[in-house]
Amino acid sequence: MFDQIREDIRSVFHRDPAARNAFEVLTAYPGLHAIWFHRIANWFWRKGLKWLARMISNLARWLTGIEIHPGATIGRRFFIDHGMGVVIGETAEIGDDVTLYHGVTLGGTSWNKGKRHPTLGNNVVCGAGAKVLGPIMIGEGARIGSNAVVTRDVPADATVVGIPGRVIRRHPDEDSPEEQKRRQMADKVGFDAYAVSREVSDPVAHAIRCLLDHMQAMDHKVETMGKALCELKPGYCNEELPELKSEDFEAAVDEPETLRPAAERKDPVNMSDK
Repeated sequence: MFDQIREDIRSVFHRDPAARNAFEVLTAYPGLHAIWFHRIANWFWRKGLKWLARMISNLARWLTGIEIHPGATIGRRFFIDHGMGVVIGETAEIGDDVTLYHGVTLGGTSWNKGKRHPTLGNNVVCGAGAKVLGPIMIGEGARIGSNAVVTRDVPADATVVGIPGRVIRRHPDEDSPEEQKRRQMADKVGFDAYAVSREVSDPVAHAIRCLLDHMQAMDHKVETMGKALCELKPGYCNEELPELKSEDFEAAVDEPETLRPAAERKDPVNMSDK
């Protein structure tokens, strides 16, 4: 038991940079307290003492703001950051090294008995306010974005955002050939291709996809022309294009707020003065 407690404390240091020392984690992290209460309640639940298990769970909810049904199955090194408002249903199953933030619900969509809550694989992360509903499977390493509502299975290593939840990033091996080409072109020019996929309805992301397609076609055309010129003029092959570096784009990404057009600023211009 004490080895498991030490493992829980170490997992907090791995995932929370605000943790300063073991005593602080042991005494001031309600997410850990809720997990420890749950282990006691789950033991009584499996022994058939269900009322006592529910009372322990209710006490933990009152003390921590986290509600975990004593029937839920939870793996090792489970971490609930902040924790207020987290709800985990009876038939939920959680793998190892899973992280939940405040406001997450692992709930059901049916009043029928049986499996009605989600199953989370190892290394899953659910952002603040995410709702994962129904007897669905969340694959290993998946990321659920803040406030997303997920009601369908999520593949391993995927990222899900929105209402309803949409997969915006899959494992690179699962991408179509076109998506892989876009990702390769984005990496070549020092651009993070996150969320640049066919599942995204954002018009800006759509425009970026079109630009990446155009750049890939231009790159292929220039390469073909270069090979032809090398055959005509062997010395031409020694000429190389300047390398694009990611630090060259930092100024454009970190553009100060005051330099942006008024229409793009967070504080819109008061039109009553016009």
